[in-house]
Amino acid sequence: MKNHIIITLTFISMNLLTAKGIDLGSPAPQVNALNQNNETVDLGSEFAEGLTVVFFYPKADTPGCTAQACSLRDSFHELVEQGVKIYGVSYDSPEKQAKFIEKYSLPFDLIADEDKAVSKAFDRGGFFSREAYIIKDGEVIWRDLKASTRTQAADIKQALMDLGIASFASMTE
Repeated sequence: MKNHIIITLTFISMNLLTAKGIDLGSPAPQVNALNQNNETVDLGSEFAEGLTVVFFYPKADTPGCTAQACSLRDSFHELVEQGVKIYGVSYDSPEKQAKFIEKYSLPFDLIADEDKAVSKAFDRGGFFSREAYIIKDGEVIWRDLKASTRTQAADIKQALMDLGIASFASMTE
């Protein structure tokens, strides 16, 4: 049992240390992926115009990932009013993503990155990596390689304000 714990902790540590993430100023990845409805989403086209938030989470319907997704759900209308599109990405299947959306009333698409093509395109470190990116008109303008769970939306809103792209009444009160 002790060896199993050591091996697991070593694996997690190595996984976290290898997270690089796509560089700021880089062109947004041109990649297609399936959403929760088993429909192909051309993320390259989605990233090409306007503002897009992409957040990566390890596994649907787990406590931290649920907090992260629900944080964005709760600020969805504020973000959309600022022209932001939101996509969540994990290695889960389309069916698991659909159940996650239904259970928590998530108003945005979840990408089923079972083949890890989206993760590879973003140069992610691995399974346990929780990351978030803001893309504007096809360019990565902000990234958080240790994205929060409960404050994910607040972090993104603050970044949009710091970048001079948006303002939020709930942040200035």
